[in-house]
Amino acid sequence: MRQVLACLGWIAISMAAGLAAALWPVDAWYATIAKPPWNPPNWIFGPVWTALYVLIGVSAWRVWRVGGFARDRSALVLFTVQWIFNFGWSGFFFGMRAPGLALIEIALLWVMIGAMIVRFARHDRVAGALLVPYAMWVTFAMALNAALWHLNS
Repeated sequence: MRQVLACLGWIAISMAAGLAAALWPVDAWYATIAKPPWNPPNWIFGPVWTALYVLIGVSAWRVWRVGGFARDRSALVLFTVQWIFNFGWSGFFFGMRAPGLALIEIALLWVMIGAMIVRFARHDRVAGALLVPYAMWVTFAMALNAALWHLNS
């Protein structure tokens, strides 16, 4: 039972980054900007991010349960830094309406995710693999961010 609660705790920590979306709701500005034809419908983002936050949380829990964060502080630092960058992107993009700054920020997030995959996989291969969909989605999101910036600059 302790492990289940710990896993749920890591998922909750991970999902807390998604609160930024609630702080910076999609408003009229986003509805009016030019978008590429491959821009997904708005409804897709919630389910995708929810699934990704669950995977990120389970990944962190798997590293935590094998003592990875106690043995390797850099794994926890990478998790924390990517969490801050994940949380912050919405503030740059929606809050400040600054797609250029958001693009720089998401590129840094992408680097953090890559480093986190490598570090987590050293402790638990499954933990590293669970982060691959996150890296793939952020790659897509970075391309979309770049397109939105290009189309609206």
